[in-house]
Amino acid sequence: MMSLHDDRWKPRLLECEIPASNPKSLQISKPKKVNLRPHFLLLKFAFLPGFKYPVAKTGLPLWMLGLDADRLRADLNRLLAFLFHQGILDEQYLQLQQLQDESSPNFVSEVVNIYFHESEKLLRNLRSLLMDREFSDYDKMGIHLNQFIGSSSSIGAKRVRNVCVAFRAASDQNNRAGCLRALELLEHEYCILKNKLHELFQIEQQRLLAAGVRYPMLN
Repeated sequence: MMSLHDDRWKPRLLECEIPASNPKSLQISKPKKVNLRPHFLLLKFAFLPGFKYPVAKTGLPLWMLGLDADRLRADLNRLLAFLFHQGILDEQYLQLQQLQDESSPNFVSEVVNIYFHESEKLLRNLRSLLMDREFSDYDKMGIHLNQFIGSSSSIGAKRVRNVCVAFRAASDQNNRAGCLRALELLEHEYCILKNKLHELFQIEQQRLLAAGVRYPMLN
């Protein structure tokens, strides 16, 4: 009977390179010092005694990760349906997705991250203007809001865009109290959008990795 301390119980480690642009391409190699190529992801797997299939870092056999990819795809579709049903996103987001392909696999997340960066600057500028007790430059506020409306429309951020439109209406009427209420609502809606899109991108990233290890290993 083998002892648990017997070397035969030790897992045999393997390393896996998956091109970030094509996670379906899988290559497994023996353990070695790896100089990871640009745009490649490195995964580690192990063959455990008594297991016919290699085990991923999650502890699951690789063939089970294919099932995980299907579950993640279903999770992704459910979340997207929720975001559309709640009016958080509109069809412009789908048009943005259609521009993403194998040559630019991160196109949507890159565009959205630029949107987040610019939006947070606009939010800071709007709050700074309204916190000034002597504030009277509603034209400047209108310029910021027009930028926010345009960028939100371009990624399909429907609810954020609608709040910006109401905010601009209050600004056009020089309604400071209305602008303060609109700013609070805008910050709230922006926070919801950012959290949900980060969740969406995280599921998509997990799905791509899970889908990639479904394919046969190369010797």
